[in-house]
Amino acid sequence: MASSRATIVGLVAILLWSTLALLTASTGATPPFLLTALTFAIAGSAGLAVAANRPAGLAALRQPPLVWLHGVGGLFGFHFFYFTALKLAPPAEASLVAYLWPLLIVLFSAMLPGGRLAGRHILGAALGLAGTALLVGGRSGGFGFETEHLAGYASAAACAVAWAAYSVTGRLFSKVPTEAVAGFCLATAALAAACHLALEPTVWPAGVGEWLAVLGLGLGPVGLAFFAWDVGMKHGDVATLGVAAYAAPLVSTLLLVAFGYAQASLLLAGGCALIVGGALVATLFGRRRPRTAEPASPGA
Repeated sequence: MASSRATIVGLVAILLWSTLALLTASTGATPPFLLTALTFAIAGSAGLAVAANRPAGLAALRQPPLVWLHGVGGLFGFHFFYFTALKLAPPAEASLVAYLWPLLIVLFSAMLPGGRLAGRHILGAALGLAGTALLVGGRSGGFGFETEHLAGYASAAACAVAWAAYSVTGRLFSKVPTEAVAGFCLATAALAAACHLALEPTVWPAGVGEWLAVLGLGLGPVGLAFFAWDVGMKHGDVATLGVAAYAAPLVSTLLLVAFGYAQASLLLAGGCALIVGGALVATLFGRRRPRTAEPASPGA
């Protein structure tokens, strides 16, 4: 697959993740690990159905242990550390630390074979992080980092590192078919179910609306998004996708405002402006224009 096309597929994942907060808010009091188990079970089952109808069939799931460790470690590791952070630290601060992952993807991309990190990528990612800080702070009423929540902040940082490392190192597994993600999703669902039984009370989604939200999560931001992200990270422009990932909190906030879950404010507008500006800096500025051919000198 061409790099530009794979990058576009990766952008689809970011767009789908923008609906995560809205759909999650519609699932009611369902605890996070149970919600993770349900949505990943839906995602994995749908992925298996698609894989079964592809040329390679379910043989795509026959992968070496290292591939399974990478896939399940990335998907489950991110969610485990994220939910742990939310339990040990205030949600706004934990979310902001966790949103270091797009910046880390940009930085880690320079370590890939043939990778090159441009200054515009770093500046764009930094602007995106600043914009995300305004969005998260604007929705929660500000930040208050306190030392008693260090364990929560550490979990949020581990969450960011886990997802960035999983995303960037996906390039090293480019020959692994994306259909294998279905197996990673089912394994993540099983681990999340175990965490739910050990750590949470069981509260099932109530009513058709909440179950439809769970289904939407499993098919969209927790389903197709991970398959699309796999394609983007393995074959697309990793640094550009890292910067573009900051569009997720931007669109997510706009959706929450549109559906009445958040209020518009100057802080939110400023955050949106910073994220858009960062994306423009990273993708449009600093690119060299092709040189026009110079006429050959006499006697050359």
